[in-house]
Amino acid sequence: MANQSDAAERQGLKVETVGTMRGKVGLYAGVVGGVMALDLITKLIAQHTLPPYRPVSVLGDFFRLTYIYNPGAAFGLSFGPASRFIFLALAVIAVVVLFFMYRATPHTDRLRLWSIAAVTGGALGNVVDRFRSPRGVIDFFDFGIGAYRWPVFNVADIAVTIGAILLAISLWREDVEAARSGEAE
Repeated sequence: MANQSDAAERQGLKVETVGTMRGKVGLYAGVVGGVMALDLITKLIAQHTLPPYRPVSVLGDFFRLTYIYNPGAAFGLSFGPASRFIFLALAVIAVVVLFFMYRATPHTDRLRLWSIAAVTGGALGNVVDRFRSPRGVIDFFDFGIGAYRWPVFNVADIAVTIGAILLAISLWREDVEAARSGEAE
């Protein structure tokens, strides 16, 4: 097998062994599971300890915990009563696309694997919430000053945002490297 792998690598073919695949799967599953667990646990804590729709001050008016249900998506995007099912379907489609991106990502591209896993874990955390409650996703982090407030969000939203930024950086780096190698030829 080693001779076949060596020959394939000399021909420029991508070879991933069982060990590298296990590491790739472990990283992906660990990040997805960790994000989902943290998201769902914090939502349960918010649900059982915070009064609904009444802000609890943590750092004055700047940072509050406000337990709300968000039937729509980021920034209050909503499609009325159908929002739950529309955003549920979109999230499931996104998770499928992300899974194919994960499969296509080499085990050596740790940044891309982490970012895809973070977005997937966040999306799945909110999917669980949409299945669990017809009222919407539980949000509770509330930042702002006075009447100027950022929309209330949760751990899943943080993971999706950070993961998306890291994924954009990873894809940008790939483009830069491809351009450099194109110039070198």
